[in-house]
Amino acid sequence: MSFNSNLTNWFDKNKRELPWRKSNDPYKIWLSEIILQQTQVKQGLPYYNKFLKNYPNIYELARSSENEVMKNWQGLGYYSRARNLHFTAKYIVHELNGIFPKKYIDLIKLKGVGDYTASAIASICFDESVAVLDGNVFRVLSRYFGIEIPINSTQGIKHFKSLAKSLLPKKRIGDYNQAVMEFGALQCKPKSPNCSICPINVNCVAFTTNNTKNLPIKIKRSKIKDRYFNFLVYLTKKSETVIEKRNVKGIWQQLYQFPLIETESSVSKKNLMSYKKGLEKYNLINPEIELINKIELINKSEIVHKLSHQRLHIKFWKLNKKIKHHKTVYWNDLKKYPVPSPIAEFIRSYKP
Repeated sequence: MSFNSNLTNWFDKNKRELPWRKSNDPYKIWLSEIILQQTQVKQGLPYYNKFLKNYPNIYELARSSENEVMKNWQGLGYYSRARNLHFTAKYIVHELNGIFPKKYIDLIKLKGVGDYTASAIASICFDESVAVLDGNVFRVLSRYFGIEIPINSTQGIKHFKSLAKSLLPKKRIGDYNQAVMEFGALQCKPKSPNCSICPINVNCVAFTTNNTKNLPIKIKRSKIKDRYFNFLVYLTKKSETVIEKRNVKGIWQQLYQFPLIETESSVSKKNLMSYKKGLEKYNLINPEIELINKIELINKSEIVHKLSHQRLHIKFWKLNKKIKHHKTVYWNDLKKYPVPSPIAEFIRSYKP
């Protein structure tokens, strides 16, 4: 039995019952694929269900505001996915009359849709003969064929794409693509793969040469960057606070946050007062005011929030001085705004 037949048969018997597998509606497949980018199924599934409930079709998603979409996405991370999701929904509705493109060559032109997502939609929904390549597929192919080319190198991507394409069956292309991804997720796992009961272990180069733990090979990227965030929490007697929209490119773009002073390292209250650029931004430099007596640390232990390439060290400071010219909202209304997960957790736990 061929490689692809083995995997398709395995898939028929072992696949997980996931809601998007009950349909070939391109909207549902697209939604699931965007949510599952860099996200495990168990984490993404509740968000898929929530989005489908709130936006049962692409017209409802296009009609919503970006603020609402971002709020529904809150906690899932990689927020550019949510912005692209909303942008693409509006584009398909207004420019394509609500009809999804059917070909890979057209799907990949959509904002937020790369090679993998375009291949998945084209093959699953429209049975186009295109191969998917994600982390699971890279791992399965690398181990089975004993390929020692780095999967994140230009040569590696080209080689694996060509190999994956050559393995496509003539029928059930969408099922096969899902099969090889599912096989990597459940059977040929990154750590402790179930090699002894693997249905294709006889011809697996990594298994027969005892090299499973070393494959696939990946080039190590730049080291993690540490950043230090100091959020200023101002609260009036009427339980009003001040927030701002994060418009800078990078993490958390278009989300709301408390006024922020980013420092080069973890700082004490006294050191925080020396960051004049940050203080001037919020009009907090005034010789008549002893600011050091109007600020105090809320979280005694620094919060460390880990991202893929950054490690954020977060402190929340209670500020007893009004910040002018910034958006004022009631504390209880903060839940209406999309905020980064560390701030959402702080809002839930802090009792002003």
